[in-house]
Amino acid sequence: MNKINADLVREAGNYVTKLLADKLPDSIEYHSIEHARYVVERSELIGKNSGLDDDQINFVKLCAWLHDTGYVVDPENHEGESTKIAAKFLASKGIDENIIKQVENCILATRMPQQPKDIISRVLCDADLSHLSAEDYFERIEKLRREWANLSGKKIGKDKFRTISKKFFQGHKYHTDFARKELQPKKDKNLQMLQKEIYMKEQKKEKKLLETAKKKVKPKRYSRGVESMFRVTARNQINLSSIADNKSNILISVNAIIMSICISVLVTRFEEAPNIILPTIIFLVFCLITIVFAILSTRPNISSGTFNKDDIKQNRVNLLFFGNFYNMELDEYEWAIGELMKNDANLYSTMIKDQFSLGRVLAKKYKLLRIAYNVFMFGIIISVLAFVFAFINV
Repeated sequence: MNKINADLVREAGNYVTKLLADKLPDSIEYHSIEHARYVVERSELIGKNSGLDDDQINFVKLCAWLHDTGYVVDPENHEGESTKIAAKFLASKGIDENIIKQVENCILATRMPQQPKDIISRVLCDADLSHLSAEDYFERIEKLRREWANLSGKKIGKDKFRTISKKFFQGHKYHTDFARKELQPKKDKNLQMLQKEIYMKEQKKEKKLLETAKKKVKPKRYSRGVESMFRVTARNQINLSSIADNKSNILISVNAIIMSICISVLVTRFEEAPNIILPTIIFLVFCLITIVFAILSTRPNISSGTFNKDDIKQNRVNLLFFGNFYNMELDEYEWAIGELMKNDANLYSTMIKDQFSLGRVLAKKYKLLRIAYNVFMFGIIISVLAFVFAFINV
């Protein structure tokens, strides 16, 4: 047989269901039959929205059923074992060797870090990690945390696993256009919730540290909780700034593409259809305004980069921000930092100013970004209405 049809996909589903029910250890809580079914459903959804035909949909669904079967043999090398199980199953069904090889390559593409080489493997990879954008994400990763603990034989606390999950989030990227458009915003929302949980947990720890520090009463010394507070706040603000910049880049890219298409397709038809001139201009203007606000939200603002000795003595300058010292000489900057380090109160005052400045910059970013999204949203609505009105009145 040189083709994977719906009947074979159904047989694969029955085979995997029985295999996992009979041989999957109880310690494997996440990579269960529920996960397999979920990946199959998501691969069909992503595949259809990525332009796959029926044969390709059947192919990726078959791979989705088989891609984690290796957990019944060796969880550490489950992708490799999954290819063996898949090859044996497909050979028993008379599938050609070259198709079996394609299935094996597609399954191996899900190995971390994912390296899909064609559209089908990209669809499977995105389906396999689509839980990052799921509404029940936190329930799913709790099962994964317990599974990791079972396999390692070590206790993995929720706090540690949240940190691991955050790093995974930040290092992961979807591979298909559909996933980037539809799943990425939901994934970003889950990341923000995860960061909030981490922040709240660290705040509780810091509160305990502060209470302990108050009991010890060390004069002229700030508690470690205060330092942690500054560190966590700075990290969160930087992460939020990075998210804002990513959103701005998306807006700029999308609108630039839209403008290019409009100019190359619609403008050339002005003589044939003059009724589309005004709607096209409206559309292009809104796209341009959106790009301008998106650029403004990411455009850096740098001050003079100088200070004097009086500024240092009166603690009027934030030495932690490069924009305040980049034009100074090294010896002047070293002297200023030395003066700052002599006084804990001035040091923490400078850190507070730095956090405040970061917050002001972040607020400006999100304000401009909100305007850009609003302009884009209303621009799309008005432009569509203008095109509809233009065609009605032809």
